[in-house]
Amino acid sequence: MSKRKKEKTQPEVTAEEQAPAEEAAREPETSPEVQSEAEAASEEATASVEELTRKLEEAEAKAAEYLDGWQRAQAEFINFRKRMERENDKLYQAMRGDIITRFLPILDDLERALQNRPADENVKDWVEGIELVYRKLQSILTAEGVTRIEAEGKMFDPNFHEAISHEPSEEHESGQVIEVVQQGYMLGDRVIRPALVRVAQ
Repeated sequence: MSKRKKEKTQPEVTAEEQAPAEEAAREPETSPEVQSEAEAASEEATASVEELTRKLEEAEAKAAEYLDGWQRAQAEFINFRKRMERENDKLYQAMRGDIITRFLPILDDLERALQNRPADENVKDWVEGIELVYRKLQSILTAEGVTRIEAEGKMFDPNFHEAISHEPSEEHESGQVIEVVQQGYMLGDRVIRPALVRVAQ
């Protein structure tokens, strides 16, 4: 028994049915009204972006200005604090020097008393007491940073010495200190009392 091949037939498309399909396949044409609205929206978006950019630039400029002002104020405050610390330190050192200077005449008196100590053995305890007080006062001044100015035999220096006389001397060079009349002292690197000296001519 033979099989018949069945032929597949496609339905015929008429011109009326093909026309709407072609119309649908075509791209829709944009009307002038729609195009105008799109351009307006695009321009508005561009203007908005430009406005935001301008505001951002202004904000950045303000932030930079404020930062610069803050940095300047901070630097000025640091300089002010350092200056106040220096001034306070100078004031403290000056007051400290003034107080120590008031004790120097006592040291002078004790030195003179020891230079003119009596030879009598009956006052030996008294002399030892004076020496003890003298050493204690010297120790306190040394602990505070007070040092004696070396003057005798040195060349006269107006920064450290004060001349009370200029005398001829065969044993000393001209300008050399002959004798220290009153000891001079320094507090650190500052002279709180110059040494009173006799100077050779």
